[in-house]
Amino acid sequence: MEYAIADTCFLIDWALWKRRDVIFDLFKVVFTPELVLREVRSERTLEWITDMLTRGSLALFTETPDILDIARSLVERSRMIPGLRGVDLPEAVCLATGKLRGYLVLTENRGALMAVDLLEELRGVKVWRALEVIAEALRRDIIKTSNPRVIFKEYEDETHHRFPRRDLEAILNELGR
Repeated sequence: MEYAIADTCFLIDWALWKRRDVIFDLFKVVFTPELVLREVRSERTLEWITDMLTRGSLALFTETPDILDIARSLVERSRMIPGLRGVDLPEAVCLATGKLRGYLVLTENRGALMAVDLLEELRGVKVWRALEVIAEALRRDIIKTSNPRVIFKEYEDETHHRFPRRDLEAILNELGR
């Protein structure tokens, strides 16, 4: 994948990690929708986003009418399916963009993660959490370590984001360490 689009929850956590710039070794450009930027309140996150926009590593994504139409439909549908957590408009914009443009969606939002599995119109949309981003950076040797567990723990300690244990163990087993 050359292009990704990141939502608010992903960016807020990711900006706290000291190795946060490794994401730009994985993707040519990471887009952030205007709606997402409006949600960010953390000064540290805004500083990092602004710096990366200036450098061209992050790019502002302006929502188009076709993407907004699909996103609004996703918000509505996510609230009609029992057991599916609701998806808000900024995350839905990322999912719609993933569908229409083929961008990989970066999110920690459980509703967005569930929607990709449950909504037919999102079939084929690829979604990664920080867990998968870090795993890919380890696979490609962008992050070099003899103990991947240390890298995941570092992320958890610095961001206060906890990976689901079962998913983390599966990734660690897949990495073969």
